[in-house]
Amino acid sequence: MRIRKKQPRLKWTLLLISILIKNPFAHGQINIENKNNSDTTEQSYTKYIPEGYTLLDSVIGDLNLDNYPDMLLVLKKYGEDSTSYIDEQPEKRPLLILIGQADKSFTLAARNDNVVYCVNCGGMMGDPYMQIIIKKGYFSIEHYGGSAWRWTRIITFKYSSAEKYWYLHKDGGVSYHTSDPDKVEMNIKTTKEFGKIAFDKFDIYSDLK
Repeated sequence: MRIRKKQPRLKWTLLLISILIKNPFAHGQINIENKNNSDTTEQSYTKYIPEGYTLLDSVIGDLNLDNYPDMLLVLKKYGEDSTSYIDEQPEKRPLLILIGQADKSFTLAARNDNVVYCVNCGGMMGDPYMQIIIKKGYFSIEHYGGSAWRWTRIITFKYSSAEKYWYLHKDGGVSYHTSDPDKVEMNIKTTKEFGKIAFDKFDIYSDLK
């Protein structure tokens, strides 16, 4: 099961993002392998959606390497289009990690309100959120925005079996000017640059502060 919003995409923008997913951004190859589970009922996850919020996106896959289907939920606040101000008060979009159980229910493992960009954080391109993907203990959040200068940002977390938690693996993307789209600049940071950052401690807005 996957609930997605519809969003226009440029062919070469998808190409740039696919390059990032395959090499060198991801560990090995992050082929999109999001498992659909027809037995997963709406009631199993809607209880984790706080009052005043609704579902923006969701995806199912193996987040903790136990072979049970887990789930990521991206939430948005009702009316965020009219209440979000990027410079003063961006409306946060919580990302929830739900871990699947043997009885096909879910338990909330972690939440971060600062890992998905706000609805108007994409500049002239509008909402920068594109999608989330899961691949065997890794998951990524993809963004695309800008105006004359376009940019992508993909944030990838990796599950630690020893610590039973998720840590930032890579963070970065590409940028280019629409007048010269073939001239692409890539900027990707790894643990060598940012060290050890737990999922719930990551702040996508830190560059704006």
